[in-house]
Amino acid sequence: MKNIAVILAGGTGRRMGSSVPKQFMELAGRTVIEHSIEAFCSHPAVDEVAVVVHPEWRGRFQAIVERNRWEKLTKVIDGGSERYMSSLNAIMAYIDEPDDTNLLLHDAARPWVSADIISRVAAALQHSEAVGVAVPSTDTVWEVHPDMNGMWEAGNEKFEIPRFVARIPERKLMWRAQTPQAFRLPLIRDAYQRALQDPQFQATDDCGVVRKYMPGTKITVVEGEESNRKITFKEDIA
Repeated sequence: MKNIAVILAGGTGRRMGSSVPKQFMELAGRTVIEHSIEAFCSHPAVDEVAVVVHPEWRGRFQAIVERNRWEKLTKVIDGGSERYMSSLNAIMAYIDEPDDTNLLLHDAARPWVSADIISRVAAALQHSEAVGVAVPSTDTVWEVHPDMNGMWEAGNEKFEIPRFVARIPERKLMWRAQTPQAFRLPLIRDAYQRALQDPQFQATDDCGVVRKYMPGTKITVVEGEESNRKITFKEDIA
């Protein structure tokens, strides 16, 4: 069985409002992406590492590779305009690998992923073909729907479409997803093949694609860590 870590770094910084994508920002003397790659390159359960990068930033990333010379880093893959396209490009890059190959898909913007998390994922892959990382929610989670009656008005002012609480799931059942998310190669390949035939296809993470398009698959959840947070805003760097 072979474990290949894929670092997803195809973002361009639009949501962060920065001219430099968050994965290339400096954090504790190195770029964010360097921390993420190092976590997997240094882990004994990971056999190979690939990185998905937007074509516009491939030159910047190549300079980082030359500076670090990671032995396990074997592929640099072009990213897509959406996150799921970057995952798909990575899957296709390994399409000819044996069926017992595992892909560990990790957001480059989670630079604090620990060796313990990677170890737990690798151990779960011995028994499961789909593995997710998550932490229990400490907050009550609301399912919120928009009020389709339209805008509210007060005097001369109009307010945005109001929202209302539609459902309050039991908190002990709610967990917040992290990465890496890991899959046996044939499973994630087949899930994406089915998804791409769906004209309504939308995805925010890879476990969601497997959950929807391979509904008979059990996704094993291993516990993550609060420190494995995702950098989303400039303030997160501080």
